[in-house]
Amino acid sequence: MKGLNAWFVTNPVAANLVVLVILVAGVLAPFRLKQEIFPEFSADQISVSVVYPGAAPEEVEEGVCLRVEEAVFGLEGIKRITSTAAEGAGAINIEALPGADARKLLDDIKSRVDAIDTFPVETEKPVVKELVIRNQVINIGISGAADEKTLRHVGERVRDEVSSIPGITQAELVSVRPYEISIELSESALRQYGLTFDEVARAVRRTSLDLPGGSVKTDAGEVLLRVKGQAYNDFDFSRLIIRTMPDGSRVRLGDVAIVRDAFEDQDQRTLLDGAPSVMVQVFRVGDQNALDIARKVHEYIESVTWLPDGIKIVPWQDYAKYLQGRIDLLTEDTVVGFILVFIVLALFLKFKLAFWVSFGIPIAFLGALALMPTLDVSISMISLFAFIIVLGIVVDDAIVIGENIYTKHQQGLSGVEAAIKGTQEVMTPVTFGVLTTVAAFLPMLFVGGNTGKVMRVIPLIVIPTLLISLLEGLLCLPAHLRNLDKGSRNPQGIAVRWARIQEWFAGKLQRFVERVYTPLLDRVLRWRYVSVAAAAAIFLITVGLVAGGRIKFTFFPHVEGDDIAAMVTMPLGAPTEATAAAVAQLERAAEQLRKEYDGKGVVEDGKSIIRHLLSS
Repeated sequence: MKGLNAWFVTNPVAANLVVLVILVAGVLAPFRLKQEIFPEFSADQISVSVVYPGAAPEEVEEGVCLRVEEAVFGLEGIKRITSTAAEGAGAINIEALPGADARKLLDDIKSRVDAIDTFPVETEKPVVKELVIRNQVINIGISGAADEKTLRHVGERVRDEVSSIPGITQAELVSVRPYEISIELSESALRQYGLTFDEVARAVRRTSLDLPGGSVKTDAGEVLLRVKGQAYNDFDFSRLIIRTMPDGSRVRLGDVAIVRDAFEDQDQRTLLDGAPSVMVQVFRVGDQNALDIARKVHEYIESVTWLPDGIKIVPWQDYAKYLQGRIDLLTEDTVVGFILVFIVLALFLKFKLAFWVSFGIPIAFLGALALMPTLDVSISMISLFAFIIVLGIVVDDAIVIGENIYTKHQQGLSGVEAAIKGTQEVMTPVTFGVLTTVAAFLPMLFVGGNTGKVMRVIPLIVIPTLLISLLEGLLCLPAHLRNLDKGSRNPQGIAVRWARIQEWFAGKLQRFVERVYTPLLDRVLRWRYVSVAAAAAIFLITVGLVAGGRIKFTFFPHVEGDDIAAMVTMPLGAPTEATAAAVAQLERAAEQLRKEYDGKGVVEDGKSIIRHLLSS
């Protein structure tokens, strides 16, 4: 490394080219990187969900959850099985072992579940699927004084139009009840026509079908035949033929039943700002840009003009703003860090040295950005957090190297000789100082589970940033400081005034060293055993505070967010009206709070700080 250091100092063009390549590669890297809220990863989990209409949680546990657990127990590759029994449905979550083939495990579980023949008769077909972590970017709230069908039609159109925007491919309509054809048979009508319930059910299944009919070859070509009888709405079902009578008349479903085109009977209600609503969730897929998606959705919301009277659409839970806020924070901290390092160094050293040492911050960051595509790391909340972590330590090595080169200049060595000797003199301690920091982050690469898949991003950012900073400090920085003495022979004007400021700060620092630091260091060295014992005691006290619970430990600390949520837990079997009344009470309290804040003039960006109220 010493030979390489000397070569770069004597060939400054090479150092300039390295810096230029890093700058260009780092500036271009964001255009090739995914921008997402959180990193994508495979959850390695498989879910089995079974609907059991009208069943209590105890019945779901006994009739569904235990049956599935017994069927899949013992399959190779399973780490943990977790079941949840709720009213009317059961969910079984199966976590795969690290390194297991999740796709093969999915097929094995599906085969075992499909072979279960002891489910209660009322249960619906089990749904087995791999759990996919999707990146939700923003929600679109659609609300107004309209019936449920109108809101659903508007939501479907919004979903389709958003999905057709270039750069957006996945949007889903939620907070809606599924469509349902309700057929209410009349007992008197069944007796009148001599029909039974099962006969009507078989007729509906038999006649509401689209069937292929083969093909017929003609002189004009082959004609495909298809019988189209699938019913899609209440009118189609009403026209279905149930029986043909001996006199040739036909009994249709509408003659013996009331057919309604409605929604499933579910206790579901969603209100946005006090009005019925539906939601469209917009996701980021593949290499799509989360910030770009959010911007296009906002533009779409502003441009919509076809909404029926009384219906409005608003953005709800824009997660991209957190990513943009983290980018802004990192940019601001980088600029402030550059300026502070430059000012502090300029108070004691030369402007040129202060600039090139400070310049190591953007060089290290841009170098790490350039490596992110190779490391398969995206721009996300986690990677930006890693940059913020490393910001405070990234130029420590450059400060030590730059100051030692400055000292060699002050001792009368030539520019090239001072750059080489000043660097090589501190090369070993600086290198090991950086490597010890790297070693502290290395274990995060080996954390298992889903947490490890997210946390591995931090060392993949911190370690390259530190190593690039080290290489820049050992190779490029000395080449830039080889001419540190140029232009300083006859200082004039502002240079003279700044030199006086430097002398004043240098004098103050020297007095601090002589009067405080040196005597304290002398006492510590003379009482070295006491000093070591005191340090050990502080360490043990710190460990004891954590182990004893006086200092709490949490992997993800609780921080204040932009959303406030209140949840109501009702007793099992509580009527829907009671739940709705409790939710309405919360809505009134939130609305009253909004009026109080608005009355006090508490606003943000000219708007009420309570933007929207959602209840469901």
